[in-house]
Amino acid sequence: MNSSFFLNIFRFISLFLLQIIIFNNINLFGFVSPFPYVLFIILFPVNGNKSALLISSFFLGLLLDIFSNSGGIHTTASILLAYFRPSIFKFAFGVSYEYQTIKLNDTLTPERFSFLFVAILLHHLILFILEAFQFSLIFDILLRSITSTALTIIISVIIIYLIKPNKR
Repeated sequence: MNSSFFLNIFRFISLFLLQIIIFNNINLFGFVSPFPYVLFIILFPVNGNKSALLISSFFLGLLLDIFSNSGGIHTTASILLAYFRPSIFKFAFGVSYEYQTIKLNDTLTPERFSFLFVAILLHHLILFILEAFQFSLIFDILLRSITSTALTIIISVIIIYLIKPNKR
């Protein structure tokens, strides 16, 4: 077992606990909630096992659904984000993704920000569409998705800079 395996387990547990204990209790303006648990899926190693990512995303979403009593919407959004993650990488990074020379824990560049933005927006759109499940609420879905995406990106960037290893 290598150190990335244990790092991923630590990320899984810590982001899950942070989401359940802290971020599920934040509700700005009555409808904006951050979901930084998606950082587990986003920060999963690029050359890591794809089936391990899908399985761990399933269990992360399932545990969040159990503790949030949300009926499977976190599971579905997490699995779809994990499934579309390679496509989002190709969109954001282009040729760099093909050679797998990407490290998301480094400084925030436009490519990393666009990857973070598209991944979080996709997750939130799926989450809120499944939560509302009515076409008549499309403006509410879009408003909640955009505001929650902005809040989640701010918190995610803070978390990334807190866990970034120091280069000496």
